[in-house]
Amino acid sequence: MDLMPYVENLRHELAIAAATGGEEAGALAERLAAPLESAARLTLLNALSAAMDEVTSELAPGSVDVRLRGNDPEFVVTPPFAPSDVRKPAPAPVPVPAPLPADGDEAATARVNFRLPGRLKARAEEVAGQEGLSVNAWLVRAVATALRPAGPTP
Repeated sequence: MDLMPYVENLRHELAIAAATGGEEAGALAERLAAPLESAARLTLLNALSAAMDEVTSELAPGSVDVRLRGNDPEFVVTPPFAPSDVRKPAPAPVPVPAPLPADGDEAATARVNFRLPGRLKARAEEVAGQEGLSVNAWLVRAVATALRPAGPTP
């Protein structure tokens, strides 16, 4: 990513602001512009790093890192799963466990809303589709499997 347009814009804005202070202020702004360039680059790099930390928290377990190459940052994206994972054939479907016993009048269904990171949702949709299930059915099966008592199955 080329930071030069942003640094040049900052230099331009400094010159405009200094122009309102007269000739002396303009000359001072011109002398300050060069030393401020490296500080501006460092500040922009820090802002980009902080932004990518936020993006990484949403991509977990994937990540986005900012690396400095020469004077310019570059972004390195690490997906949450290896590309080879996508090419693996789908595992044999796990048998759907028997439904849990109903409690009183709540025998039918209950609605639960929860948030998934976008990449995890996409992966769940992909796996559910490979198994010929809706995401909802796949999640129900996953929860039922997780709640199944440990030990040998009859």
